[in-house]
Amino acid sequence: MSDQVISIIALVLVFAIATFSAAHLGALALVAAFIVGATVADESTDDLFAGFPGDLFVVLVGVTLLFAIAKNNGTVDWLVDAAVKAVRGRIALIPWVMFLVTAVLTAVGAVTPAAVGIIAPIGLGFAVAYGINPVLMGLLIANGASAGGFSPIGVFGSITNNVVERNDLPGNPALLFTASFLFNVALCVIIFFTFGGRQLLGQRVETHKGGGGGNADPARPDDAPPHGGQLVEAGAAPRRTPAATATAAPTTREEPLKLDGPRALTLAGLLGLVAGALFFDLDVGLMALTITVVLSLVSPKSVTGAVDRCAWSTVLLVCGIVTYVSQMERMGTIDYLGKQVASIQAPLVGALLICLIGAVVSAFASTTGMLGALIPLAVPFLLAGEVGAVGLITALAISASVVDASPFSTSGALVTANTPADQRDFVFRRLMAWGLGISLVGPLVTWGLFVVPSSL
Repeated sequence: MSDQVISIIALVLVFAIATFSAAHLGALALVAAFIVGATVADESTDDLFAGFPGDLFVVLVGVTLLFAIAKNNGTVDWLVDAAVKAVRGRIALIPWVMFLVTAVLTAVGAVTPAAVGIIAPIGLGFAVAYGINPVLMGLLIANGASAGGFSPIGVFGSITNNVVERNDLPGNPALLFTASFLFNVALCVIIFFTFGGRQLLGQRVETHKGGGGGNADPARPDDAPPHGGQLVEAGAAPRRTPAATATAAPTTREEPLKLDGPRALTLAGLLGLVAGALFFDLDVGLMALTITVVLSLVSPKSVTGAVDRCAWSTVLLVCGIVTYVSQMERMGTIDYLGKQVASIQAPLVGALLICLIGAVVSAFASTTGMLGALIPLAVPFLLAGEVGAVGLITALAISASVVDASPFSTSGALVTANTPADQRDFVFRRLMAWGLGISLVGPLVTWGLFVVPSSL
């Protein structure tokens, strides 16, 4: 058995063990690099750490630490509050607000589990209160996280663009982000009408602030929840719903969140981070760390506990996978796999196979890990020039991320966990069916949209 085959088997075992045990995928990858390097590749410790992605480490720490501060000082809560108020009682727009807020969070550096973990309880609370299908709400939140994740400062985008740059491949960060966002929007339109969105059109919720005033309903009982609401069909009189009576949805606040100094400074920092990455080609990680230092000096309370909330698990995962893949490159495994894929007489079929593998595996494993592993494996295939690199990378990135709503993936698991107990089994089964379907359909569609045209 060749050294290259052994390294491939070790990588498969790493993903398999991480899937079916409590072992951390990043730690397993580092251990595998140590064992393979010592027993097969004859590498020293210095050789091993030469493949550690220091630049990617700084990006991940910087953007996730900045997001932790934004959550800590209430900037995230202010964004959610402002977005919900913007719908003015239109129930059909509430799932879309959750989609956009989650997309904004991941676009500015939040890791997907953190963003979904924050928004899922809020969104599913609205779903219970106003009769929205929890599958609809959960899918829009999960896909919102994927839609924003490929921004130039998002975690998915940072990983993908960094891997592309490290392997001297042509890249287009703006196209990757735009394509991912629009694809997820189109997918969510289908989800909206498939899972009951049509029934929400025309319905409104009358919200009430404590102390009376505004649009208060004179027929509302005194013991109704202060933040509850009433569904109003277009042209019909207000009516109470059991869900709205039983569950208080945070559609209004007694004391609305204000855009104070630290929050305004945080928003300005996030906008500056985006501008610096898009227009001045500044390093995202170093910019994010600079903003966190400024925030810590101006508003020390904003930073309290933020370092503990940094996504260290994701940092370990991505750096571990990239370190192991770097070792595979030094061993010649990447070239070996690339030649095997390139040996397929039909390059377009090989490209479709890569996208299918990425989608199916990501539905049961880590998307961040898959992005760090699969793109380098496709490098020799891409260098052959028969398939457009930008098109395939875009298709692969989208295929591996749109399956995150699977209940076996983190986003889907968080949605299921935040669903009321009496609906949890229903949501689990629907998400499982959706995840299986999109893992097969998604690669076919992205392949047809991005790979085929770039190869003609």
